Amino acid sequence: MSGDSEQQELLIVTGMSGAGRSTVGNSLEDLGWYVVDNLPPQMLGPLSELAAHAGTAVPKVAAVVDVRGGKLFADVQEAVNSLRDDGRVRVLYLEATDAALVRRFEQVRRPHPLQGDGTLLDGIGAERTLLGELRASSDIIIDTSELNIHQLATLIAEKFGEEHAPGVQVTVLSFGFKYGLPADADLVADCRFLPNPFWVPELRPKTGLDPEVSDYVFQQDGAQEFVESYAKALAPVLRGYQQENKRHATIAVGCTGGKHRSIAIAQQLAQDLRKVPGVAVSVKHRDLGRE
Repeated sequence: MSGDSEQQELLIVTGMSGAGRSTVGNSLEDLGWYVVDNLPPQMLGPLSELAAHAGTAVPKVAAVVDVRGGKLFADVQEAVNSLRDDGRVRVLYLEATDAALVRRFEQVRRPHPLQGDGTLLDGIGAERTLLGELRASSDIIIDTSELNIHQLATLIAEKFGEEHAPGVQVTVLSFGFKYGLPADADLVADCRFLPNPFWVPELRPKTGLDPEVSDYVFQQDGAQEFVESYAKALAPVLRGYQQENKRHATIAVGCTGGKHRSIAIAQQLAQDLRKVPGVAVSVKHRDLGRE
């Protein structure tokens, strides 16, 4: 690579069919990588050049290369060797035991790509032979035999995620129940137990973003206690999300119209959740501005 090559990274993901390439590709995408699936080895060079030309706009590129390429796959070792000479490239090889691979293929009821008229084990054996040289020259080898998809995704996040990247992106979303529940909410809190500022004439035209409304809401019995207790209850949930590699979560807070109480509560809840390690928090107000 040239130009910004010191900031560029090309990761080639390969290995046994059924060992988890799709899971790894999806996990890398979640981590911000640009992922190309089922790329013919002959295209690795042009992809590397394209990434170098894009510079820091595309700093991390991953290419999933495997035997689905048929005869095109025969040139994979030559392509990898060429990239090693010219730039920064790593090869991640995924493998698993025969028993694990057979079990996975039987679960999805699909034949092995090299099986032909033979058995699953025939296809697996042929693939191991074909990939032998590539495995020997790989930089990272991961045996996924005992890993489920969540464990594998977590492992990829640990190996290839940015050191200080948040483990989970949380959106605190205020809304009005009269407009319906948010379809993408993971958790929903109801703050209609608090007196409604709508019935205070001077507060009616304002919103929960205005200090007067926020002060009114948090002067009510139970408001501060609710936010503090809810944030405390959410902390282990968010830690669990990180452990299970759930990278995005929406926490919805509702009141009747989504204009006063839910906005004030959502703003304070977001502040408290930002104290949870590994969590990045943003706030959205779905129904702000509705009549």
